[in-house]
Amino acid sequence: MPIDLSLLRAPRPNRADAARNYDALLEAAREVFTEYGADAPLDEVARRVGVGIATLYRNFPTRDSLLENVYLTEVEAVCRMANGLQGEDPWVGITSWLSRFVDYVATKRAVAVGFDRDAPVYKACVEALNEAGGPLLARAQSAGVMRSDVNIDDVMRYAMAYTTVNFASAEQRDKMLQIAFDGLRPRTP
Repeated sequence: MPIDLSLLRAPRPNRADAARNYDALLEAAREVFTEYGADAPLDEVARRVGVGIATLYRNFPTRDSLLENVYLTEVEAVCRMANGLQGEDPWVGITSWLSRFVDYVATKRAVAVGFDRDAPVYKACVEALNEAGGPLLARAQSAGVMRSDVNIDDVMRYAMAYTTVNFASAEQRDKMLQIAFDGLRPRTP
């Protein structure tokens, strides 16, 4: 049974206006943490949403809580995408998911700096990503379009290597990713 990461998140308010603020705070926090890093000013998050800092703290009582929730939201989005790609061409499925995974890693870097890698949230997220990408990889391997000597951890680490490079543009990054993905195709004798 897949891991339900929503159980680890701060509770989303029921009132419509409060729920909108909650969602907007998470989105603004993702942007602010990506721009400034994990030590980003929290008042900037609240300012971008147009709410007071008290509203931010009512939803996310600590910086760590906000960081965790941004991280969980990103992981959930990557996992949902994997589910949506199950019916696609196997090569398109795995490479589309890996491209989205690379985008996620940019946010993860900014957010995960303060994460304890032994924390339950971090471990649950790693497990959820493996569970989401594993079936896409298995389909690609079964179809003969992906090397059979790699596992999902290998493939995710391979893709993550491309997040440490400063590319001139998103287009250049995407081109290099496509070249990297070609390295995952089966060897021909």
